[in-house]
This record gives sequence, structure tokens and C-alpha cells, in this order.
Amino acid sequence: MTTILVLNGPNLSRLGSREPDVYGSTTWEQLVESLNAAAAPAETISVRQTNDESELIGWLHEALDARAEVILNPAAFTHYSYALRDAVAMLTGAGLSVVEVHISNPHAREEFRHTSVISGVATGVIAGFGVQSYHLALAAVRSRR
Repeated sequence: MTTILVLNGPNLSRLGSREPDVYGSTTWEQLVESLNAAAAPAETISVRQTNDESELIGWLHEALDARAEVILNPAAFTHYSYALRDAVAMLTGAGLSVVEVHISNPHAREEFRHTSVISGVATGVIAGFGVQSYHLALAAVRSRR
């Protein structure tokens, strides 16, 4: 059984109500449902969200120990969390995929969002396609198996 962790940082549980002009109208619950429905046979998709940086890092350690692939939306942690970057580097350094995902296109937004400290160690980055970004990342992870 293959496991893919879909890990999400702060405020993503507010999808559908938080800035729908930026993040769309899909709710968190709808996103989770659509990702779970997209699971292939012999594949488990575990979708998680936290506002806590240390919990997110713990989940990345769990992924490393379990040899699980990761789709990661670090949200605001994208721009400054070197601890998160180091945890991602452990996974990619071990040959596991970590696809960084963003619902909006950070480069089309405020300047502080233009820099990701995660991108340099991620396997790849998908941004700007709304919640479809997660499904594109899922396809990317599967293609690397």
C-alpha cells in the first residue's frame, strides 16, 4: 500500500470562506473529499492541516520514517520557515517526492510572497491552479514512482 501525505499549513482549514477571490469557493471539506476520492487502488491519501509549525515538521518526519510521498502546502510558512525547509530536505535527500503546492500564484501577489524557502529543496512546485493544484501534484507524485 502506497501512502501519500497531503500536508497543509496555517489557515487552509478556512478554505471557502477565507478570501474566496484569491483561494476560491471550494471548502476544506470538499478539498479533502476530492483528494480521498482520487486515491488509486492500493493507495492511501492522508489529508491533514495544522496551524502549528512543529506539528507540520513532525508529520514530515513521519513521512520520512514511513517512506511516504508528500504534497505540501506550507502556506505562510513558505516564506520564512527554515525548520520546515530542513525537514523537506531530509525527505528529498532520501529520494522521496515532496511537491510544494499553492492554490494561488504567489508571484502574482504581494512581494513578500514571491520568495519560498521551501522551493529550493522540493521536488517540484505547482501553483496558481486553485485546488486543482493538489490534483496536479498528485499526478506528479504518481509519475515519479
